[in-house]
Amino acid sequence: MDPRLQKLADVLVNYSTRIKKGDLVAVRGDPVALPAVEAVFVAVLRAGGNPFYVPQSERAAELLMEHGTDEQIKFLNPLDMARVEAIDAEIAFWAESNTKSMTRYPSERLAMKQAARRPYMKRYLERAATKGIRWVGTLFPTHSFAQDAEMNLGQYEDFVFRAGLLHLPDPAAAWKQISERQKRVCDFLQGKKQVHFRVPADTGPGGHDGTDLRVEVGRSTWINCDGHENFPDGEVFAGPQGVDGHVNYTFPAVYHGKEVEGVRLVFKGGRVVEASARKGEDYLIKMLDQDAGARVMGEIAIGTNYSITDFSKNTLFDEKIGGTFHAAVGAGYPESGSSNESGLHWDMVCDLRPGKGGEGGTISADGEVFHRNGRFVHSDWPGPA
Repeated sequence: MDPRLQKLADVLVNYSTRIKKGDLVAVRGDPVALPAVEAVFVAVLRAGGNPFYVPQSERAAELLMEHGTDEQIKFLNPLDMARVEAIDAEIAFWAESNTKSMTRYPSERLAMKQAARRPYMKRYLERAATKGIRWVGTLFPTHSFAQDAEMNLGQYEDFVFRAGLLHLPDPAAAWKQISERQKRVCDFLQGKKQVHFRVPADTGPGGHDGTDLRVEVGRSTWINCDGHENFPDGEVFAGPQGVDGHVNYTFPAVYHGKEVEGVRLVFKGGRVVEASARKGEDYLIKMLDQDAGARVMGEIAIGTNYSITDFSKNTLFDEKIGGTFHAAVGAGYPESGSSNESGLHWDMVCDLRPGKGGEGGTISADGEVFHRNGRFVHSDWPGPA
């Protein structure tokens, strides 16, 4: 076994989810991730918990799309709902052998499946908000993920494990230090009424009119994401009360393996009132129209992981890139102040680092600029090592 998987298991069990004696722990993932599943299984046992394996199958999902009726696609398995009520913790591995396996299925059927998950997502988020479920999701490196990132598997494994600080002697201690730095950002933002994101226009070929987005956060709670729910982690986020303006997302927006390029969203009163894309616009619109909450911004966040520098077409890493911000349309997290419900939660990432023109973006809170050209202005906040 790769010794980094044992380090990963230790962090996920003893730091991220804090497993204790008697906890019922779901360990979820595709069979391709079994080396990591087994490492976590053993770590849970050593911590005194009761692990059980929840298998996922890429092929089963494909078969449902190919052969299922609309009624079957809309079916929500009651066993999934029962599991949400029963478990104390869940550790999930995202491991895909083919990240494009869903791209040729009709957008309507994919949206139908997502909408059916709304009660499950609602209950899961409710229990997570009250700490009834402690959960963490992470990625198991596969050839497919590596290919998306334009790396070979060995290079991608190094990318993944370094992003989680697993190359360090004591990763959990390093994440505690990161947590302290991110807490300073949260403390600063807590109680601020409005956060303003600005990015200059790109006048080059295929350019855009920049980003000018005002997000109301006066009643929001800023959450310090320090490796307890996503791993690797590195962001601070809040649930908006209102949003106005427009945003041009720098990177392709990837959702269920489908890439949408050149996304431009216009918000008014917290809702998307205009949406366009250079590529994949039809899919974007269908996802946004799947239910009443899908056009609402459910999350606004700032990426703080400066160990991640490159776009890899995987949201787990891309939304954490130090020097970016991201916003999610769809379901929000109740603990962050969002009450929005949807079967959708789609994070899209915008770069704030200087481009070819040499000028990057800014983030201000109640008129005070605290983030410029991809860096926080305070040296004891998150930054490059």
